[in-house]
Amino acid sequence: MSLSIRIFLVYAAFIALTGYFVLSTVMKEVRPGVRQSTEETLVDTANLLAEIFRRDVRDGTLGQSRFNEVLRDYGLRKPGATIWELPKDQVNNRIYVTDARGIVLLDSSGEAVGQDYSRWNDVYLTLRGQYGARSTRSDPDDPNSSVMHVGAPIRDQGRIIGVVTVAKPNSSLQPYIERAERRLLWYGGGLMVLGLLLGAVFSWWLSSALRRLTRYAQAVSEGRRAELPHYRGGELQQLSGAVEHMRVQLEGKAYVERYVHTLTHELKSPLAAIRGAAELLQDEMPPEQRQRFAGNIEDESRRMQQLIERLLNLAMVEQRQALEERVSLPLAELLDDLLGARQLAVERLGLRVERQVAAGLALQGERFLLSQALANLLDNALDFTPAGGVLCIEAVSYAGQVRVSLFNSAAPIPDYALPRLCERFYSLPRPHTGRKSTGLGLNFVAEVVQLHGGALHIDNVEGGVQVVLDLP
Repeated sequence: MSLSIRIFLVYAAFIALTGYFVLSTVMKEVRPGVRQSTEETLVDTANLLAEIFRRDVRDGTLGQSRFNEVLRDYGLRKPGATIWELPKDQVNNRIYVTDARGIVLLDSSGEAVGQDYSRWNDVYLTLRGQYGARSTRSDPDDPNSSVMHVGAPIRDQGRIIGVVTVAKPNSSLQPYIERAERRLLWYGGGLMVLGLLLGAVFSWWLSSALRRLTRYAQAVSEGRRAELPHYRGGELQQLSGAVEHMRVQLEGKAYVERYVHTLTHELKSPLAAIRGAAELLQDEMPPEQRQRFAGNIEDESRRMQQLIERLLNLAMVEQRQALEERVSLPLAELLDDLLGARQLAVERLGLRVERQVAAGLALQGERFLLSQALANLLDNALDFTPAGGVLCIEAVSYAGQVRVSLFNSAAPIPDYALPRLCERFYSLPRPHTGRKSTGLGLNFVAEVVQLHGGALHIDNVEGGVQVVLDLP
């Protein structure tokens, strides 16, 4: 199981458990909260009515007052209100008044007048100066039939002379409780789903970032070029930087060791030739032989210098993972400069140079690297083209790329050598001198082409050899 999935599962479990506990706790508080708010309203109503009924209770005229008719009409009212999108078409409060003995004097329902309510807590506690309230089921077998009763004392000169009780059935509150619970469930569920979606997006982003970094590490371990993933701040940027630093350190150490061994091996031959010629020059010999051995020392020194310079250029390219710049290079202008620098060699061999480059054709990449790569190809072609031969350069554009073809009339490349031409230090004898080159030119070209995202092909064709570069 991937790390991102594990993180998402832990996050989802946390969201689910948190949502469950929060919702369950809030849901448990909805019903008592609504009832407590209703009870507070009943207390205010009961105390208001206690003041309204005080004079009639004191004078004993409550039964003959207009309040019987008022309460009857009150019970018949149709409010026609809409509360929280819920209709309210009838009043639900019941109001009754008892005297100091607990006998009902007035009842809005008209059912309990004359009955003894002195044992009910709303009357019993209020007559004793305490807060009187009770909740009683109208149907003992139905828990939803409970009715809240709140009493308020009727006082005359500090003496309790009666009690006003306001009762409200809990069933009238149930629609509002259920609506609040439904809305809480919807909002809570929506927030949980939103949290899970955000968690999934975060997990996908983290997984994608880690996959990019993993692909980069795999490409580096396999010796392939890859672009380092870039992140904006945070631990991922630090991890990316650490991986790149580790790659540089590890590759640098192995690279130096390999190049030290390679350079040591390749320098043995010219050093031996220089040492042998120097020892011979210490003896007496004709001027012609002395001149020949001195020329050998100069040629081997030049060969060593060329080897070192090409190794440095190759090392620079091989260590690169991406281009440092990408500029537009007019191809015709670049080829004119390269051919102009080799005009003497062309004239000395009597070569016929043909160039067919479409106007306005340009390469996209680093100027120095592309110039060096094309220069190596031209030098290689000049080394193998016989006197009076043909050198043909063509360039066309297709599918967003530029195809550069370099043909030179020369002997075909042996089949065994074709797959090895781009290997480091592999070289064939030059027909003009019989000597081999450093074997780094085509290897450098291949590295430059790969760094630019192109392709290099070398094949024998009718009448000679053709090199094809496909570049952006």
